[in-house]
Amino acid sequence: MRKTRPRPRPRGILPGARYVASPNCDARPAGTAVTLLVLHSISLPPGKYGGDAIERLFTNRLDPQAHPYFQGISSLRVSAHFLVRRDGRLIQFVPLGKRAWHAGVSRWRARERCNDFSVGVELEGAEDDRFTTAQYATLASLLGKLRLRDIAAHSDVAVGRKTDPGTRFDWQRLLASLSRI
Repeated sequence: MRKTRPRPRPRGILPGARYVASPNCDARPAGTAVTLLVLHSISLPPGKYGGDAIERLFTNRLDPQAHPYFQGISSLRVSAHFLVRRDGRLIQFVPLGKRAWHAGVSRWRARERCNDFSVGVELEGAEDDRFTTAQYATLASLLGKLRLRDIAAHSDVAVGRKTDPGTRFDWQRLLASLSRI
């Protein structure tokens, strides 16, 4: 029996992350430095955790018949670089050198089009729910590896349009954990 070699991981995939390739990405503008992390929250269907619906959304395989909510979003072409599951597992969808489609119409410190210069991180959760200790630990570790200058909520870069990760996200807790890295 012939052995097959595992396919090499593309450049820009972090060790320790499970890689699930999303087609919803493209090249960043030439010479653009990545300086921002945009923090999101997502649960599919809303308020439900676990399952593969988020992965299916980011890989254009979400079945619109699987849940009534999915009918309105299954045609979206969106992605993030990372998803942090409730148990802290890290999934990467887009290599760091590419632009993920997560922030939409956005602005940060007088710069438009945040997708061009940011990394998108989704936390599995709902805006009205607390995030887990495991998620904060994984997020702090990820931030330590990425060493980005700025961190913003999706609501900060898409003011009036988005509200995630929500008021239950504990910014003090995240900042305290970063000081220990």
